[in-house]
Amino acid sequence: MTSARSPLWSGLLVALAYALAPQVAAQEPADSAIANIIARLEGGQEPPDAGPALRVFLDCQVFSCDFDHFRREIRFVDWVRDRQDADLHLLLTSQGTGAGGDEITVQVIGRGEFEGADDRLTYTTDATDTQQESRAGLTQTLKLGLVRFLVGTERAEWVQLFYRPPGERSGQAQPEDDPWNFWVFQLTISGSFSGQESTSSLSLNGDLSADRTTEDWKFNLFLSGRYQENNFDLNDSTTIKSISRNYTGTTLLVKSLGDHFSAGAQGRVTISTFANQDLLVRFAPALEYNLFPYSESTRRQLRLLYTLGVTAIDYTEETIFDKTEETKFDQSLSVSLGLTEPWGTAQVSLQGSHFLDDFDQNQLTLFGLTDVRLVRGLSVNLFGSISHIANQRNLPKGGATEEEILLRRKELATSFLFSGSIGLSYTFGSTFSNVVNPRFGG
Repeated sequence: MTSARSPLWSGLLVALAYALAPQVAAQEPADSAIANIIARLEGGQEPPDAGPALRVFLDCQVFSCDFDHFRREIRFVDWVRDRQDADLHLLLTSQGTGAGGDEITVQVIGRGEFEGADDRLTYTTDATDTQQESRAGLTQTLKLGLVRFLVGTERAEWVQLFYRPPGERSGQAQPEDDPWNFWVFQLTISGSFSGQESTSSLSLNGDLSADRTTEDWKFNLFLSGRYQENNFDLNDSTTIKSISRNYTGTTLLVKSLGDHFSAGAQGRVTISTFANQDLLVRFAPALEYNLFPYSESTRRQLRLLYTLGVTAIDYTEETIFDKTEETKFDQSLSVSLGLTEPWGTAQVSLQGSHFLDDFDQNQLTLFGLTDVRLVRGLSVNLFGSISHIANQRNLPKGGATEEEILLRRKELATSFLFSGSIGLSYTFGSTFSNVVNPRFGG
């Protein structure tokens, strides 16, 4: 085998990759010079005696993953479709940042001869990044995470490293350089309409959000408006017009109290024709404890959240409790577990609440969602939610008309609410998934 450089020079380059790549786990790529190291095979062809490639299984829990792009750009590994066949399991998870982007965590899990040789990297996107910029940065991070595992293999000699000094790129703004002081705003306005000879519909929607997130504080303000109108011509002389309005404003302020505790307050203002509310105003202080450090939130969380709130309501119609307005105090406690592991994902939460002056008026909700790999190639996903409801103080005394029931324009009395789904997925055949063929849109 003939190389374009001496074995000594190749060895030095590989040693450099081995020394620097783990540092990415401690810093965001944009803040580290190692983010500018690119690992790639020389040319587009591998030598016939390059040795067996690393087998990599991609387990992406991130919405923006572009597997086709990864397979095109990272050609020094074999991508496999089942983790049982892999040398390395790449588990990708994400959580939102205060600037509107995402912090993507890449957990590299060794299997077989690499058992225990795990690694962790992070990549952060900006809210203004294009899809191309996001996937290019994530691809770069994946390359860095894989380089160290080539050390000691026959393919190490064919790795080439390129370094671009930080001065040759534009770095991310530091806090003191941020003219917006970490504030992020988003405005969305949309509308739709449709119709035929006897029916027509109109929908108008608008959202405005303002967010500011730092290590110590988190603030969120969200305003939302919904207007929907439907017209039905039953015959030449009868037309039913159905109008629904919902305007909501919510706010959240949270103070970090270490690795496990947070304290804050929630606020809400609502106008809703569906819920019989001319005006609802709510304020609720809250305290949260996370059994696991918040730094591990993309992989696991076990959170207890206690809320004590007061709500003042002005009703559109007199309620079944003969009220046109009232103020109520309540408390709630929720327990939420979230796990993202090589075997799949799971989320379970249990929340209970009641009015302070009447424990019998309460609500209890159990929610669960899981996607689990049972055996090789076979996965099952389950979703379920069930609620016991005994706190509907807002129901109008006059009930709902047939039109309002059929069109779901008013909340109806119920003592329970449930929903669920189940699905199975089974894949078999070749274990390799390297080839990308986009012809005919495939």
